[in-house]
Amino acid sequence: MATDDAPVRLAHHTVQGPPGSTAPPLVLLHGGGGDGTTWDPFVAPLARRATVVVPDLRGAGRSPAVGAGSVTALRDDVLLLLDDLALDRVVLVGHSLGGLVGLLVAQERPGLVAALVLEECPPPEPLGLPVPTGFADDASFYERRIRPAVLATLNSPDPARADALAGVTAPTLVIGGGPDSHLPQDAMVRMAARLPDARFVTLPGGHLVHPTHPETFLREVEAFLDLAQGGW
Repeated sequence: MATDDAPVRLAHHTVQGPPGSTAPPLVLLHGGGGDGTTWDPFVAPLARRATVVVPDLRGAGRSPAVGAGSVTALRDDVLLLLDDLALDRVVLVGHSLGGLVGLLVAQERPGLVAALVLEECPPPEPLGLPVPTGFADDASFYERRIRPAVLATLNSPDPARADALAGVTAPTLVIGGGPDSHLPQDAMVRMAARLPDARFVTLPGGHLVHPTHPETFLREVEAFLDLAQGGW
């Protein structure tokens, strides 16, 4: 069994891109409480441009429900997956918790990330989100271990997280869900401003942009990737 700080190997599936494509693979990181199936409607369209890798994060889907629920543990799981797949250049697309994990990967290994899409990614400012306590006997691993640990981190973020934004070299698209989101959009704008090469866009949908407005989300992401591809 993994210790709390040991990375675990994530269940994932891969859809090959066009033959001979040199575009970096797209790695799609789901949000908290879900799994990789949230990206099912997007895999085929995105695989027309590049190979697509869809993992289940720790404690979600088919991945192990063991060890720590810290954001650094989740980051290290993704880094282990990319190393196992021998991927030295990727595009990360993350929603909510997945966006935070993708951002941490880009901060830890800037040269690994060719481009970054952050959909409703929690900004590195104190968020004041309620942290659950006292769990039912049948509560999931996510509810018991990951969600409380992540919320505590978001409510009292390490100042180094904000400082590390300046080290992200990848072109970045930050997507906010507008006034219906529970995350502060002004803080998300500030996060985008601190990234060296980022653009902020508001799309409808509150916190769940890609599930509720898939066509708009896909169109925005593909337009961003078309622009970013010129620098690969």
